[in-house]
Amino acid sequence: MRVAVLSREYPPEVYGGAGVHVEFLVRELRRLVDVDVHCFGQPRDEPGVFSYATPSGLAEANSALRTLGVDLEMAAAVGGADVLHSHTWYANVAGVLGSRLHDIPHVLSAHSLEPQRPWKAEQLGGGYRVSSWAERQGYETADAIVAVSYGMRADVLDAYPFVDPAKVHVIHNGIDTDLYAPVPGDDALARHGIDPDRPYAIFVGRITRQKGLAHLLRAAEQFDPEVQLVLCAGAPDTPEIAAEISGLVEHLASTRSGVVWIQDMLPRDQLGELLTHATVFVCPSVYEPLGIVNLEAMACETAVVASAVGGIPEVVADGLTGLLVPYHAVPTDEFESVLADAVNTLCADPVRATAMGLAGRERAIHEFGWDTIAHRTVELYEAVAR
Repeated sequence: MRVAVLSREYPPEVYGGAGVHVEFLVRELRRLVDVDVHCFGQPRDEPGVFSYATPSGLAEANSALRTLGVDLEMAAAVGGADVLHSHTWYANVAGVLGSRLHDIPHVLSAHSLEPQRPWKAEQLGGGYRVSSWAERQGYETADAIVAVSYGMRADVLDAYPFVDPAKVHVIHNGIDTDLYAPVPGDDALARHGIDPDRPYAIFVGRITRQKGLAHLLRAAEQFDPEVQLVLCAGAPDTPEIAAEISGLVEHLASTRSGVVWIQDMLPRDQLGELLTHATVFVCPSVYEPLGIVNLEAMACETAVVASAVGGIPEVVADGLTGLLVPYHAVPTDEFESVLADAVNTLCADPVRATAMGLAGRERAIHEFGWDTIAHRTVELYEAVAR
C-alpha cells in the first residue's frame, strides 16, 4: 500500500502539535506501508518527501489563498497513491481535490476545528472565512475522519452535524518516550537564568489565543513568591497578541523575580531538560483537541496542571498525573485563581509533584505509544481502500 500524507508542516518546518504528530506518525507508518509526504515550504533532502512553495502569482495574496495555491499543486501530484491522508485545513483541500481527480480514498485527521477558533480571524482577516470553507469541504467529502480524542470526536459531530458518526474514528496522538525522557543535566537552566534551587512552573507553546497564555500570566500574579515562571513561548499569531503578551510579561516581571521568557524555539534536548527540572508544567489552553505538549511533559516525569478542555482530560489523569482546572463553567478570574492555586499546591508539595511525574511517564509509555497508533491508522487505511 502507498499512502500520500498531506501536511503543511514536516521537519524541519514544524510549528505546532499537528506537525509533531505528522513527524512521528510518518516515521512509524514507514515500518508498515510505503509513505510519500507532500508538505509546504523549502525543499527537503529526505527521500519520499515532496515540498511545495507558494505559487509565484500568489506571493502577495492573503495567506489563506496562498495555502489553496499550494493545495492545488499537491492535488496534481498525488496520483498513484492508494490512500490520501490530510492534516489540518491547510492540506484538506489537497485531499479533497486529489481524491476526486485521481479516484483515491481520502482520510482526514482532525487536529483542530476552525469553528472552534474564531480568534483566527484576527490573524487571517477574510482568510478565516476561506479557511473555514476549506475545512468544511474536507469534512463533507472525506471517506474517514480521525479524531485525536473522544472530546475532538464530539466537537467534530457538533461543528459538522452532517458528518456520519460511523466515519469518525478516535485514534489518540502519541509520544516517543525514548526521545522525550528525563534529562539529568542542568546546563540549560544556567544558560537561561533559571534558579535550580527554586521551584518553577513552565509553559511551552505558541503565542495564540488558543493556548491561554494571557490567563497564565494573570494567574502568575498569585503564585507563591518562591515559584519561578518559565515561558517557552514564541511565534505570535498577530502583532496585537504579541504586544498584549509582552505587556503582561513586563508587568509580571516588575512585581516578582524569576520570570524567564524564552522566545526562540529550543532544541529538543534543551527543552527536555527544562521540562524535566520543572516542578510543574502548566497548560492553560482554552481549546485543545488533545495537547501533545502535555504528553511531552509527562514523558519527562513532570506533573501537569491543565485546563479541563477538549481532549486534555483523556491525557492528564486528574489527581494521578496532575491537576485539572475547570475552564468553561467558571468566570475568567476564578479560572485564573484556581490555576494559581493548583500550581502553588504542587510547588509546595514536591513529593506529590514527583509522584505525579513518575505516574505521568508510566501513562505515556503504556497508553500513547506511536507503534499502536500507526497500526490502528493502517487498519483504517485498509478499510477505506477496499
